[in-house]
Amino acid sequence: MKTLRYYIRIYFMIASQYIKVKMQYRADFYIGSMGMIFSNLLGVFSFWVLFHSISQIKGWSFDELIFIYGYSLLSLIPLQLFFDHIWYLKDHLIRGTFLKYYFKPLNMMFYYMSEILDLKGLSQLVIGIGALIYASVKIGITWSAYKIALLLLTLFSSSLSMISLTVMTGATGFWILNSQSFLIFINRFRDYARYPITIFNKFFRVIFTYVLPVGFIAYYPSQIFLRPSEISFVVFLSPIIGILFFALAYFVWCKGVNSYSGTGS
Repeated sequence: MKTLRYYIRIYFMIASQYIKVKMQYRADFYIGSMGMIFSNLLGVFSFWVLFHSISQIKGWSFDELIFIYGYSLLSLIPLQLFFDHIWYLKDHLIRGTFLKYYFKPLNMMFYYMSEILDLKGLSQLVIGIGALIYASVKIGITWSAYKIALLLLTLFSSSLSMISLTVMTGATGFWILNSQSFLIFINRFRDYARYPITIFNKFFRVIFTYVLPVGFIAYYPSQIFLRPSEISFVVFLSPIIGILFFALAYFVWCKGVNSYSGTGS
């Protein structure tokens, strides 16, 4: 049985080779990183433009939305870094190149996802931390070792929610030829993670909580730090939701892997 230490060592070996290849095209890496930075800064700018005309959105201030936005960026980093290969699954399945992942004595999801390490995701780290620091100073949040540990824990569970949703949608490629459209559609929903769920009507609050757990990416865990006196009971479900949702995504992935038989050519 393979140990965690074994998989960590294998991962670094695969990732190091991928980084060496990508560094041969440094201009592409730098341009892509700058593009992601400007894209994330554009999100901050859109809030600034919005609050230039109004002072609050259903009781939420500019600084509180910046905190939620920064939190959402940080929670999406693991998806960007370690699971970006899911976007290429359809092509592997159609061309038949996915078959190579059956011939290694490794966990299939680990082996497939580890082949791409999207370092551009690290650009979100600077902006996300900067947004949290700015908002914390403006709002008056004091950080202790306990709060930092709680932040890391909630970020972990938040990341699982979006990773699970993306992996599950991407895995439909084992059965649906045009799965890329579903993946793009679901990916659009993560833009809603930067907003408080309470600004939407009741229908979308239910959807973003119990169907597509967008609220668990940033809004619900952010309540712990922004409005601890108004914490909803679903906040405490965040770690459980993340773990259960990931287990479901892994189950769907395994079912797809077991059903795939190549291109037939």
